[in-house]
Amino acid sequence: MNRNILHCDFNAFYASVEAQRRPALRDKPLAVCGSQEERHGIVLAANYIAKPYGVKTGMAIWQAKQRCPQLVTLPPDMGEYIRFSQMAREIYGDYTDQIEPFGLDESWLDVTGSVGLFGFPMSIAEDIRRRIRFELGITASIGVSDNKVTAKLGSDYKKPDAITRIERDNYKEIVYPLPVEDLLYVGPATSRKLRGMGISTIGQLAECPQDILVGRLGKMGAILHMFANGRDVSPVQRSDHIPNVKSVGNSATMPRDLTCNEDIQLMLLLLAESVASRMRDLASRCTVVEVSVRDTELHSFSRQRTLAAPTCSSTEIAETAFALFQASCAWEKPVRSIGVRGAGLVEAGSSLRLSLYADAVRRDKWERIDAAVDDLRGRYGYMSVRRVLLLTDPVLGNINPKDGHTVHPAGCFWR
Repeated sequence: MNRNILHCDFNAFYASVEAQRRPALRDKPLAVCGSQEERHGIVLAANYIAKPYGVKTGMAIWQAKQRCPQLVTLPPDMGEYIRFSQMAREIYGDYTDQIEPFGLDESWLDVTGSVGLFGFPMSIAEDIRRRIRFELGITASIGVSDNKVTAKLGSDYKKPDAITRIERDNYKEIVYPLPVEDLLYVGPATSRKLRGMGISTIGQLAECPQDILVGRLGKMGAILHMFANGRDVSPVQRSDHIPNVKSVGNSATMPRDLTCNEDIQLMLLLLAESVASRMRDLASRCTVVEVSVRDTELHSFSRQRTLAAPTCSSTEIAETAFALFQASCAWEKPVRSIGVRGAGLVEAGSSLRLSLYADAVRRDKWERIDAAVDDLRGRYGYMSVRRVLLLTDPVLGNINPKDGHTVHPAGCFWR
């Protein structure tokens, strides 16, 4: 049976919410930005008045104000954005219970079973678009198709406040000329590889022999070839059916640049404590450790390693992350931000194995110490128990990575 899938994407979401709350700013260039004092000074979202000046997401605030001197900047209010996202979810729920969030501002809806009640998919999309504008005071673009990947192409195709239908009859006309980067899951690294093969549009990707793509990109080549040809059979996953958490990560932009291995060790230990503590909250251990690093020129890399045995020891996670860092970083520039992730989570009980090997004994000892520290911090606050190493740096050592930094949901680790 042919499916009917919508992809709803709010336009300049954070900035639109702020303009809705402050009507006097609706006709002014506006950007929601991170804190310059905490060195998160980048544009998170810009409205459609600011964009023609060249103001873009990810741009430093000083660069944005150079391009648009009259730019109004506001700090983010995540609680308010979550509230708007929840209100939109209530609107979607009037049409279907098959709703899959993709961040706060995007969702897929499967309305296949709803057409008998609410009319054709385009009619449902128009009704949702109208209600978001009238009830929430912001706008959304909606893509209509028979699969998730193409529906997202539709919501990106025309902005703001628009509906685009892309199906078999008009697929090649609309999609083939689009840059290959518009396709879901084609990130910067994949884009460079594809363009190195002479593939710059989705149409060229669709017409490239699949075996060539698999030879250059592995199994991802076959997936992207399928997507480029408008084929995607993945279901819209209702939020109550989304799989259990598979990874836990934490990252931070530091109050000062990291310039030596000692700085890196200290920060990795701080972040590893946060990650390990949250794994214990989930009654889980990780089987993979990943470290991600971004320097002062915003160049970044990430590396990961599979562990010999599952762990939730902050010491073991930090040591593994530091070994990955040392093997990959040439210290060409100071480090601006760093992150640690524990992936491949398994249930803590399923990974317990009686062993007298030194590594296993050491791991068990550190996990017991970590659990005791969790208990003390739960009673008396995070700063009540601290490692002596943290006292060597009054700036970095006073960071609270568990309560004072953003905890990213699964799938958002520097995505």
